[in-house]
Amino acid sequence: MKGICDNTIELQCWTHSRLLIGMDEAGRGPLAGPLVVAGVIFPKDYTNMQIYDSKALSEKKRNQLFRTIYADAVCVDVRIVSVETIDTLDIYHATQRTMAQIRNAHLDAFALTDAMPLPMCTDYLHMVKADQKSVSVAAASIVAKVVRDHMMVGFDVLYPEYGFAKHKGYGTKQHLNAITHYGLSPIHRKSFAPCKAMVQPSLF
Repeated sequence: MKGICDNTIELQCWTHSRLLIGMDEAGRGPLAGPLVVAGVIFPKDYTNMQIYDSKALSEKKRNQLFRTIYADAVCVDVRIVSVETIDTLDIYHATQRTMAQIRNAHLDAFALTDAMPLPMCTDYLHMVKADQKSVSVAAASIVAKVVRDHMMVGFDVLYPEYGFAKHKGYGTKQHLNAITHYGLSPIHRKSFAPCKAMVQPSLF
C-alpha cells in the first residue's frame, strides 16, 4: 500500500516566497533504452495526496496522475538521455549531469533531488527517498516513469523480438534469453553487463 507524500518540504520554500523544483529519473537500471530525467515545479500551496513515488503506483494511476501533473504544474522539464551518452559517461554521471542541467535551467527555484548530489550546483538539497517525502519529486518520478515506459512501448514496435513493452528494458529472464538469441539491438547499453560481454573488440 502506498504512503502519503505531502508538501511539507515545499512549504519551507513557499514561506520564503520561493518555488521548488523536484527532480527524479527513470531508467537507471535497465539494460536497454534511454534514461529519462524530469523536474517539476508546482505553484505555491499546491497539494495532492495521490501523488507519490511512481514505483508504488499502478500503471493506470501513474497515467492518470501524469495528466494531472501537467495540468497543475507551473513547469515540467523532461530530458531524454541517449544510450550513447549513458555508455560514454556511465549511468551515474549521465543522471547527475542531466539533473544539473535541469537545475541550472531553473535558477529562480530551490532544487531537490532524490538522493543525487549535484556538486557542480548551488542552492539545492539531495535527500534519500525524496520521492516519498516531496510532492514535487514524487511528481517528477511519475513523469519520468510514464515518459520512459511509453518510449519503451514504441521501441517494442521497432524491435518486437525483445519484449520491451513488457519488461521496459530490465534484465528479466525473457529479455536475457532474447539477447542471447538475437544479439544486441541499437538501444542496448553496451557498457552494461551482460551486454558488455557481447561487444567484440575492434581489430582496427
